Amino acid sequence: MDVKERVSLPNYTKDNYPKTTRSAVLNKVFDIEMKDTPLPAMKPTDVLIKVMAVGICGSDVHYYDTGHIGDFVVKKPLILGHESSGIVVATGDEVTTVKRGDRVAIEPGVPCGHCNYCREGKYNLCPNMKFMATPPVDGDLSELIVYPQDFVFPIPDEMPYEIAALNEPFSVGVHVCQKLDVKPGTTAFISGMGAVGLLAILAFRQFGVDRIIVSDSEDLRLETAKKMGADEIIDIRKTDSLEEIMSLTNNEGVDYVMDASGNPAAEREGLRALKRGGKIAYVGVPTTDKIPLDIPFMTDHETQIFGIFRYANTYALGVKILAKHLDVLENLLTNYYSLDETRDALEETRTDKGGSLKVMIYPNEKLRS
Repeated sequence: MDVKERVSLPNYTKDNYPKTTRSAVLNKVFDIEMKDTPLPAMKPTDVLIKVMAVGICGSDVHYYDTGHIGDFVVKKPLILGHESSGIVVATGDEVTTVKRGDRVAIEPGVPCGHCNYCREGKYNLCPNMKFMATPPVDGDLSELIVYPQDFVFPIPDEMPYEIAALNEPFSVGVHVCQKLDVKPGTTAFISGMGAVGLLAILAFRQFGVDRIIVSDSEDLRLETAKKMGADEIIDIRKTDSLEEIMSLTNNEGVDYVMDASGNPAAEREGLRALKRGGKIAYVGVPTTDKIPLDIPFMTDHETQIFGIFRYANTYALGVKILAKHLDVLENLLTNYYSLDETRDALEETRTDKGGSLKVMIYPNEKLRS
């Protein structure tokens, strides 16, 4: 469902736009309400964006059905949503990177820009980060948002808004490849074929990985992984993933592992799937506080372990890569809702892991399609 042909530009300026916007607000667990929420005054370097597509993330669902993720707790009404794209409808006087009418992907985290982490280019680690839909920061399941120009990125005319919204989960895989310094002609194993894992297939391939093995327990996800370019798929309901990986690699193991499952057993097995000198990236967050790891194996194999937190400096590159793979990316889009149907969209994502992949919400579309 591509909405790009049906977009109208409202007649707004930096000094003349609504003081409120319609938003889907999480009042408390399982309680989503449509509200008029305030829009802030635009700074000279801000843009006003008409939000066109927002993907539902697992974190949105977690806040919706439990009210917290770790130390982040929903203590007051919160606007969800952080995987998004839209169209610029007004700009501040000092905006130079985009103009009215530009279609953009929206990077959802705004760092302080002044701390040591920001100065070193590691702004994903900024302790003052304002990340959409992470309490107490509101997300963008709204018709309009005001946002800094530095974190909006123009997208090609041929790129649907839905695909541009995928740049957020895709950026995780790009960041993994950059942190692991992925080299061409190598092998990789990715566990967990949610959106992040599926998009990581594309990222690893783009960085030159020759052979990609993946695992999951859902038929739709495994089928989609093949469409995304996985060379071998492992159904963990039927096959021991570690044994299968060793069989596929002549008992040598793989160069890189990315765990996107957050499953404690998978996180332990992923480590042992590495060849000597291999690298593993932990992306999925387990439900338990501590996971025992095999230290003797790690020292004997000189394993390199990376914890991954979001991403940094990936968005422009992500847009360029996604633009080359529009057809294959359509495989991830399975369900479509209007803003009024946000609760239904969250319930779909929460309860139908076997039948849905990426659920999209259209804040400025009135009818479901």
